[in-house]
Amino acid sequence: MPLLPAAGHPMHEHGGGASPLETVLPLAAVGLVAAGYVALWWRGRRRNPARGPGRTRAVAFLTGCALLALALSAPVDAFAGRDFRGHMLQHLVIGMYAPVALVLGAPITVLLRALPAARARRLTGVLRNLPLRILAHPVTALLLSAGTLPLVYFTPLYNATMEHPGLHMALHVHFLLSGCLFAWVIAGPDPAPSRPGVLARLVVLGMAVAVHATVSQLVYGGFLIDVHAPIAQVRGGAELMYYGGDIAELLLAFALVATWRPARNGAGSSPGRRSATPAGVSDVQ
Repeated sequence: MPLLPAAGHPMHEHGGGASPLETVLPLAAVGLVAAGYVALWWRGRRRNPARGPGRTRAVAFLTGCALLALALSAPVDAFAGRDFRGHMLQHLVIGMYAPVALVLGAPITVLLRALPAARARRLTGVLRNLPLRILAHPVTALLLSAGTLPLVYFTPLYNATMEHPGLHMALHVHFLLSGCLFAWVIAGPDPAPSRPGVLARLVVLGMAVAVHATVSQLVYGGFLIDVHAPIAQVRGGAELMYYGGDIAELLLAFALVATWRPARNGAGSSPGRRSATPAGVSDVQ
């Protein structure tokens, strides 16, 4: 028989509810990131209007910032603190939907366009170093994003985040960074050091879909989970994870197709042979 969570364990509200400072600081950080992106985007456009990132990139990035601000706002954060369904909604927005939009904003390209040539070359060199190549490998990104879900929901970690605001915020940061890493590696228009072909990335994306589906079904059935919340909330959160995760991953698959560019046949290429390469800095619009 599945071990369903006990209905007698209510959700905690982060030790009595988030303080105004705990709400304002994340929103201020999001605002600073958005302002910094706009400043860099504008500088790149002024330096080279023909080759600078287009308006659609800026709209995508600012949409991601707006989604983050919404997920971190006081009403949504309070809902997440008292209801597992609110937590899952927050998790989906911070860890899946916002990262797709942020990555489609091509922030690395925007930064490279705004920097002087010498600094841009140094940044490009950093992108090629071995530690970043390992971090940006699709398997690493998969393990850090979808691979950590069992750790969150099948151990006492989730309940601990409900008791400790600092740990709760650290979980948000993990969801955001790992989500951005995965979206960048799979479908980002920015250059990536270890990005394989389209087929390999689709396989990794399919593995992420399978992990999300499996974890959400186990949570819904009450198998292995360690979440102190009423059964109705847990099942509702599992449904959000299942269907909301599918939609987010479909968006990522669409982004992968949209940012894919077939490589032109070079002098050394075989006639009729085409290889899939990601869009580089020069063609990000």
